[in-house]
Amino acid sequence: MTDGSPPAWEHRHLLDLERLSAAEIGLLLDTAARLKEATNGCRTKLSALAGRTVVNLFFENSTRTRTSFALAARRLGADVVDFSTSASSLAKGESFIDTARNLEAMGIDAVVVRHASPGTPHLLARHLDVGVINAGDGPHEHPTQGLLDIFSIRERRGSLAGCTVGLVGDIAHSRTARSNLHGLLKLGARVILCGPPTLVSPRWQELGAEVSHDLDAIIPRCDVLNLLRIQFERQNTRPFPSVREYASLYAMTGERLRRARPDLLILAPGPINRGVEMTADVADCPQSVILDQVTNGLAVRMGVLWLTCGARPAATVAGGQG
Repeated sequence: MTDGSPPAWEHRHLLDLERLSAAEIGLLLDTAARLKEATNGCRTKLSALAGRTVVNLFFENSTRTRTSFALAARRLGADVVDFSTSASSLAKGESFIDTARNLEAMGIDAVVVRHASPGTPHLLARHLDVGVINAGDGPHEHPTQGLLDIFSIRERRGSLAGCTVGLVGDIAHSRTARSNLHGLLKLGARVILCGPPTLVSPRWQELGAEVSHDLDAIIPRCDVLNLLRIQFERQNTRPFPSVREYASLYAMTGERLRRARPDLLILAPGPINRGVEMTADVADCPQSVILDQVTNGLAVRMGVLWLTCGARPAATVAGGQG
């Protein structure tokens, strides 16, 4: 904005990062930072969303994301309903949309949805008048995971501008990679996608990323490495001969870490597979911010719920600092 004031949040939903501007992503991150401070590092409660109800509507298994959203809503004083699809009328033949509209009729304020089909949250948003938050739609996007990764980098480095981030692993099937790529590029970072040729297509360059199949070549250039989980459950065929061969070429090890920049940050969206994406010494090293990512996931999801549920301006939290 020309007067220097922060941008207003004008969206009812959070469906992806691809269609958000850099200013809107910045607003989400700033809101999360204020809420993290106001809740003593995401440990104490506010009453900002008292009287609001958030429904977790998960059609895929999830522990961390579902729990994180539930805790984030409760930290802001909202009521939370964990909807079990296996025990619902969906099992009796009711449509996905009818189920969601029945939930809406009960007076809820937001739906957090995870589904194996890309675009499902977008479909839901067209049929509901409450906020819809994408908690992962197949291999498409996982916007709050992308935001918490970016938040964790910004918290340590101060800015994303000029930062080189390597996303390593199963790029082809990773919704986290897509959300990270869109957000990082918009905030001025350089992104290198690295993994086997079967999992990292050269066509990613069309979106502004660099593509490499040689982890050892990119390590000295990176300020951040985000080590993505191999998505075995989404692969129709094995894209490499063996897990052992993958680990020898693309796992971050102590030896590789010693050839990296001293201030390299190591990120990984959970759950991590020790010995596949990284060795145990790397997972637990001082450069690892993996547990910080978990805490920051609460902050980011509080920020998203705050904005999509239409709470008062976030600048009133913690005196408008941050």
